[in-house]
Amino acid sequence: MSSLAVVARRIEAATPAHRDRAVDGLRALALLAVPTGHWLLGGFTPSPDGALHNASPLGTFAGLAPVSWVLQMLGIFFLVGGYASVLSYRRRKGSTRAWLGGRLARLGRPVLGVTAVWAALLPLLHFGLGVPVDTLRTASTLVVQPLWFVGVYAVVTALTPYCVRAARRLGAWAAAPLLGSVAVVDLLRYGPYADAVPSWLGLLNVLPGWLFAYQLGVSWGEGRVARRHAWALLLGGAALFAVLLLLFGYPASMVGVPGEARTNSHPPSLLVLALAAAQSGAAILLRDRLGALLRRPALWAPVVVVNLSAMTVLCWHQTAMLAAAIPAAYAGEVPGLVGAPDSAGWILARLAWMPVFAGLLLLVGRYARGFESPWTEAGPARRALAGLL
Repeated sequence: MSSLAVVARRIEAATPAHRDRAVDGLRALALLAVPTGHWLLGGFTPSPDGALHNASPLGTFAGLAPVSWVLQMLGIFFLVGGYASVLSYRRRKGSTRAWLGGRLARLGRPVLGVTAVWAALLPLLHFGLGVPVDTLRTASTLVVQPLWFVGVYAVVTALTPYCVRAARRLGAWAAAPLLGSVAVVDLLRYGPYADAVPSWLGLLNVLPGWLFAYQLGVSWGEGRVARRHAWALLLGGAALFAVLLLLFGYPASMVGVPGEARTNSHPPSLLVLALAAAQSGAAILLRDRLGALLRRPALWAPVVVVNLSAMTVLCWHQTAMLAAAIPAAYAGEVPGLVGAPDSAGWILARLAWMPVFAGLLLLVGRYARGFESPWTEAGPARRALAGLL
């Protein structure tokens, strides 16, 4: 028996019988979609001085937009987050404040870690190694990019008690007002009077836009989402998605494209909620089948590993890509890594770089995972890094 098989069997033996494997599997899938999407759709173009700037193959290959529909799985992540939070909230032994403090600390520690490390790296890279300022600006943008999600997730987590009340009163319909709110804001900013609407109005979509799937998850965890509701979410979400895309001119890409004036995700548009509804319905319908599939130790073990490293994956995957791109920039253009992402050759070369990024993430994660531990278990070096903030 191989060592991997032995590890898989140990993980299987240590898994509690009541563990909801399907929910963990959905979370792992949504987690892995984040680095996969960023690595596939994020390119770097060099300027004459060798500095790196963000680019995307979606700017040239608009036909790749459906790839973003598959890789944009934040709706699933918030759905599973709401489901897991309500179960944890129900089992809490202390006060609501203590429960919330524990949840927020788990989110905050890795963010402090990656922020502190990069705060130390930026001057070292510039003054010590001569990395151009524009490259560091690009790197900072990419590193911070996933962290907005953690902030939004912290806010919706803080609203869990209110989401539970809404779920108990309204059931599966508790998320409907959030959908309506986003629809109204979209009508104002994209409708016939859009020119008279201030640009900041779209920010009103941030909270209800991401709370929508979380509220669905809370209602699901409360047992208020039946299969008929899941079918309605799947079919209704898919229909709304098609209507918005084909009749109302929403951008096809679910991620921002450099140079495009309009984006679906920052802040979330109604198209994001339509996709989240369809994905949530499909996830709920497939729960039993997925749970049965993950009874196999060989499939269950990777799910456990990914879930245990969730914040490390979210916070450090861009660092892994930058660890390859910044040194490569000194060699000029490198296919699939440094150079305009405007050809089929670039796409093929980028696919070849994916295992390299994954390997670098594993290497970085070996040390960065320590930031997920409670501060009481942190060593002096880790506390010192956090102290830089």
